[in-house]
Amino acid sequence: MAKPDSPVEHFKRALQHATRSLAEQPDLEVSFAADGPRLAGKTAVLPHPPRDLNGKEAARIRGEADRIALRLAHHDEGVHGRMRPRDQLASQVFDAVEQARIEAIGSNALGGVRENLTAALMERLERKGMTNAQASSRPIADVLALMVRERLTGDAPPDGARQVVDQMRAEIETKAGERLNELVDLVDDQAAFAAAATRVLRELEFDVGEDPGDAPDEDQEGEEKAQEPEGGQEDDDEDSEGEGSDGASMERSDEASPEARSVEESAGLADQDAEMREADESADLSEGDLPNRPDLASGEGRESYKVFSREFDEVVEADELCDAEELERLRVYLDQQLQNLSSVVSRLANRLQRRLLAKQSRSWSFDLEEGVLDTARLTRVITDPTSPLSFKQEEDTEFRDTVVTLLLDNSGSMRGRPIMVAAVCADVLARTLERCGVKVEILGFTTRAWKGGQARDKWIKEGKPPQPGRLNDLRHIVYKSADAPWRRARRNLGLMMREGLLKENIDGEALLWAHNRLMARPEQRRIMMVISDGAPVDDSTLSVNNGHYLERHLREVIAELETQSPVELLAIGIGHDVTRWYKRAVTIVDVEQLGGAMVEKLAELFEERPKSERMALKPRRRKAA
Repeated sequence: MAKPDSPVEHFKRALQHATRSLAEQPDLEVSFAADGPRLAGKTAVLPHPPRDLNGKEAARIRGEADRIALRLAHHDEGVHGRMRPRDQLASQVFDAVEQARIEAIGSNALGGVRENLTAALMERLERKGMTNAQASSRPIADVLALMVRERLTGDAPPDGARQVVDQMRAEIETKAGERLNELVDLVDDQAAFAAAATRVLRELEFDVGEDPGDAPDEDQEGEEKAQEPEGGQEDDDEDSEGEGSDGASMERSDEASPEARSVEESAGLADQDAEMREADESADLSEGDLPNRPDLASGEGRESYKVFSREFDEVVEADELCDAEELERLRVYLDQQLQNLSSVVSRLANRLQRRLLAKQSRSWSFDLEEGVLDTARLTRVITDPTSPLSFKQEEDTEFRDTVVTLLLDNSGSMRGRPIMVAAVCADVLARTLERCGVKVEILGFTTRAWKGGQARDKWIKEGKPPQPGRLNDLRHIVYKSADAPWRRARRNLGLMMREGLLKENIDGEALLWAHNRLMARPEQRRIMMVISDGAPVDDSTLSVNNGHYLERHLREVIAELETQSPVELLAIGIGHDVTRWYKRAVTIVDVEQLGGAMVEKLAELFEERPKSERMALKPRRRKAA
């Protein structure tokens, strides 16, 4: 009898070869991880296939692999970066349309690839809630991408999403139908396609700036400026310099990098949701309304959040930052330091476990041919000896289809006892929730360097362009993925004891990263708990931007997640008042209170209706007739 894992391993090997072939890169590294699918440099990271791999799941994973492979084969990041709009919502839609072009090339060439891409598309649409005609989520980027896909491949939107697309189709066709038709003949020319896509966005009233196809190159622009009189066209010159500066061009190129895509898509979603929230203050959008151009930077003295370079950011597994021997030593040290506290937190966690298990719903199946003898039905056998014995079987239902993310601030101010307490509390809670059938992910966020790293060096080499935005290298750490059992990830938490790990903290982007991972999960209920001891601080960024630059971005992210996302967000501040930012939050004075605060807040969440259900039941206000 073959080992249970052998079909999955065979599937992985076949998928690796197929991905390299479709990408036309024989040396492409293909790996599998819980946070796939993503493209990290020259490595394609795909999701782990489940042990019981069925046809639908296999097609979905093949589809995700095909998306990455086709992007490597038919996409030029340099061209994309130059043509990409600077506005965040416009850039999100632009990215989605380009992805539709890439996938259309593969779909039109290979029938099997078409089927795989359709399976992956259906899973993404279901996750976003777009397969329900009554769904409130109608992101313009997804709708427009489906309409472009329809034109390029002839495939109508999948059944579940068709009604959602049709609710916006008439307005889009009226405004940009002719421009959309221009895309059909340009599918094999990325630059021409991008220019046509920009014209589509302009017709839909997105902020795309100047047409990249018509913009003069730097040499021509310099000659024109030299010929102009000194006193003439001052305003036009200033606009040209703002639009065509090296700093802006570099920023667009960096933001378009594959490593940045997952975080940036969440940022784009946040922008769209913020605009919708502002419109809702006066009246709800009608179902066919297109969102106006949102500007998170609206208001005097405010500016859009941006990143100078994502090239040096990293998302890393904890065990990749030090060897196994050192990791084990750090874990032993952590256990020794907090032996007494661990027992206190364990008692609190056991109390949480009892409360959760008490709420589990159990049911029985009756009249079975095997199982536990159903004594309540023995009278039938006595009254009618020909009646067969009746058996029953208990069916346990998980408390809730839930995943919890613990997002830990790994900044330098957490050094010492705070980070030790946070690590042990996260460790004990992960073990407790795992016993109750609740999956837990433990993440940390910091930076790779103090006061700027390689991103700052790059900024200096490029002449220090003004207002560069975030100017440090992010380090996002996965201590325990949601699918990893606690026993395998336990020692990873010892990494927090490593000297030199804890540096700066950029909270807004960390929340978006953790949120994006949660939204990729299949569980219906998603909870994120943030543990921090201060406001976001990065000296390199704040020294060249507004002093409230990072804090303002954090406030915007929190507001968007709390009002528009199905993720239930709560925070615990250690000696730091987080209640002024988070609606659901608690501030503790002594770090020793952390375990109790985490347990109580989680218990409160589990005892109320999930946020996704509350959002679905919330009545929508209609426009006045």
